[in-house]
Amino acid sequence: MTRRKLTDEEIDLWQKVVKHAERLQSDREKMGGDHADPPAPRPKPKPHRTPNAALPHFEVGSHARGKMPTHDLKPSPGRKLAGDPVRMDEKAFRRMKRGKLKPEGKLDLHGMRMESAHGALNRFILSAQASNKRLVLVITGKGKDRDAPGPMPVPRGILRHQVPQWLSLPPLAQAVLQVTPAHVSHGGEGAYYVYLRRIR
Repeated sequence: MTRRKLTDEEIDLWQKVVKHAERLQSDREKMGGDHADPPAPRPKPKPHRTPNAALPHFEVGSHARGKMPTHDLKPSPGRKLAGDPVRMDEKAFRRMKRGKLKPEGKLDLHGMRMESAHGALNRFILSAQASNKRLVLVITGKGKDRDAPGPMPVPRGILRHQVPQWLSLPPLAQAVLQVTPAHVSHGGEGAYYVYLRRIR
């Protein structure tokens, strides 16, 4: 769209308006020129505060709750097995606990996955009983602290906790007479003595 040019009549009218117009003074000029500073704002009145009532006496920890319950994982296998009754000869049991009986066979499950460890344990115990062995050693390892634990607490040494349970269930329960943690000379907490029943 092109702009229209002013006519001569419109130009004459505009010049008459300009002759009679008066220049308005700005607020800055009214206050004394371009360099005058504006007046400082008036301070706001402070709100009137009513005095607080006296606060009751307070001591740190006076309203704290009692100790929160901690997650109690199942007891260690050693403590649990210590409560089991002695089913074998007591004299032989004391000698076994002191590491004086020599195991007739050994199975090392350390580092195995659960599925392969369970199968290896079944084969080892049943073949040891079939060979008339009485005392065997099962090594599980003590376990490691998990690098990144999940939301559920997990006991340290999964195989160490699992092996006594497997030994108490079929098909191994009929072959096992006694299970106890090994003496330190045979692996300590990371191994078990398994005393087998005789085949009738």
